[in-house]
Amino acid sequence: MKFTNPDTGIIKDKKLYIFDMDGTIYLGGNPFDFAIRYIKNLRASGRKVLFFTNNASHTTPFYMKKLSRLGFEPREDEIMTSGDVTLEFLKRYRAGKSVYLVATDELCEEYRAKGIKLLNGDEEKADIVITSFDTSLTYEKLDNACRFIRGGAEYLSTHPDMNCPTETGFIPDSGAIAAFCTASTGKTPTYFGKPYKETIEMIGEATGFKNDEMCIFGDRLYTDIALGKKFGVTAVLVLSGETQPEDVDNAELADKPDLVFNSLDDVDKIMFG
Repeated sequence: MKFTNPDTGIIKDKKLYIFDMDGTIYLGGNPFDFAIRYIKNLRASGRKVLFFTNNASHTTPFYMKKLSRLGFEPREDEIMTSGDVTLEFLKRYRAGKSVYLVATDELCEEYRAKGIKLLNGDEEKADIVITSFDTSLTYEKLDNACRFIRGGAEYLSTHPDMNCPTETGFIPDSGAIAAFCTASTGKTPTYFGKPYKETIEMIGEATGFKNDEMCIFGDRLYTDIALGKKFGVTAVLVLSGETQPEDVDNAELADKPDLVFNSLDDVDKIMFG
């Protein structure tokens, strides 16, 4: 890799440290011990932590249990997902609209509980179609979504990630499902999650911090790093997930991260010795 880090001291003066999950602090069910150590050191030093994942196949209660089981000791107000950002958009700007949601039962149940009018798929029309990372995906769901979109439904997607890293390799994610619907209908969705403005606005509202007081750590150039580069948040890439060193070298200058490390182990050593 040709990329050379500038002054790494810029990460020491931040107030909010945002962490992607898959590929950054764990892979599947395997936590990175150094990530647990680094986050504990951040909290002990008085800095604030936020876990943000684009993976909307699960909801906050699931991530609370998972992060606790893996040793990260999260609080509920430290967790946010692209599903949360999309839900907030619906409540604020699309209240009362009918929604066909292609997602896991877990996400569907949360949306229903929060007052979103979800369709079954056998209706003639839908106001909105949302596709997400659906590990229970069926052809029937895809067919229904495409039919509604062709019929004039607004098309949204919780996040653009093409693949989800796991301990056994990559699996198709939300962006791949959206690509199917786009290929069939010719309609590209409005995306939420990282790297879109609704996400950074929600993080700011929830935490009270300004963009230049934040630092984001992630393993994807087009989501984690792009969020930082677009909105003035210090963007730190770790090579423990999807992105490879050659991807950094091949990226346009405006899309390159502010800093690159092999993992959060290196960051912990720089900040805390």
